[in-house]
Amino acid sequence: MSINLQKGQRIDLTKGTSISKLLIGLGWDPVKPGLLKGLFNNVNFDCDASVLMLDANNRITRKENIVYFGNLKSPCQSVIHTGDNLTGEGDGDDEQVHVDLSRVPADVHKLVFVVNIYDCAKRKQDFGMVNNAFIRIVNPQTNQEMLKYNLTENYAGKTALIVGEIYRYNTDWKFAAVGEGTNDLGLKDIVMRYQ
Repeated sequence: MSINLQKGQRIDLTKGTSISKLLIGLGWDPVKPGLLKGLFNNVNFDCDASVLMLDANNRITRKENIVYFGNLKSPCQSVIHTGDNLTGEGDGDDEQVHVDLSRVPADVHKLVFVVNIYDCAKRKQDFGMVNNAFIRIVNPQTNQEMLKYNLTENYAGKTALIVGEIYRYNTDWKFAAVGEGTNDLGLKDIVMRYQ
């Protein structure tokens, strides 16, 4: 049975279980053009999901620890992005990331899941033009959804979202529903927060 989380909630992922492999699905739907006339200018709405692998000080220590459409696998193979969705069209997950917690290096303490709008300034797009944004975690062995966090706030004017975090807590892993909107113009700007 899936658990629906609210912003700020935290949940144990591994305590008392043998789960180590996770499928993280991220999704969003562009608002239909008729609702915001003239704002889309017939340009695709391209959101990009990324994972930042942070150390104990919440810092990125290697550029290879940024997993996104241009670097689909972490060096340790613990985080694997399945590829870029250029439009956000269709139901279900728009982008997916496979995580093997047993392979995450000891010096990585947190995986931060972010979504930004590609070329947002040029296209004049922000997350006020997006509906139904979510992150969910699935047990890939059973295909059962473990949890889901729907981002229901108004993110108008925000061009990036820090969606959620998977982090070490003693010997276990937890998930935090973050849901923080930022004005970062791209992944490079988001990464600078963690350097």
